[in-house]
Amino acid sequence: MRDHTRLRAFEPADEIALLTYRETRNFPKDELYGLISQMRRAAVSVPSNIVEGCARESQAEFLRFLEIAFASLRELHYQFSLAKRLEYFDNNSFADCDLKLVETEKVLGALIRSLRSPDRMQSNQSSK
Repeated sequence: MRDHTRLRAFEPADEIALLTYRETRNFPKDELYGLISQMRRAAVSVPSNIVEGCARESQAEFLRFLEIAFASLRELHYQFSLAKRLEYFDNNSFADCDLKLVETEKVLGALIRSLRSPDRMQSNQSSK
């Protein structure tokens, strides 16, 4: 099993979850069961799927959970953009969040690409 705390992708994913909870506190209360709930669910899904993937034995399962985490991250990025257009963020808050989302997408995307590389996949197949 892998240690999720040693993955570079885990730290920004965890920060995104905390950031999302902090930022959505100030959203209109009528969004509690709408956008707030959706954003928080997607935000928690990112680090949670990284952790769950790390607990899986096979490389293929690990990769699958990282891909789910990445999809949740992209979903969250859209939701932040929507919230900005609905004027739930000021420009500075949104810019900070957007920067952190992009950084996390880059780090997690790079990890996924490295695990998909033909050399990596071949060496995992031969070690079984």
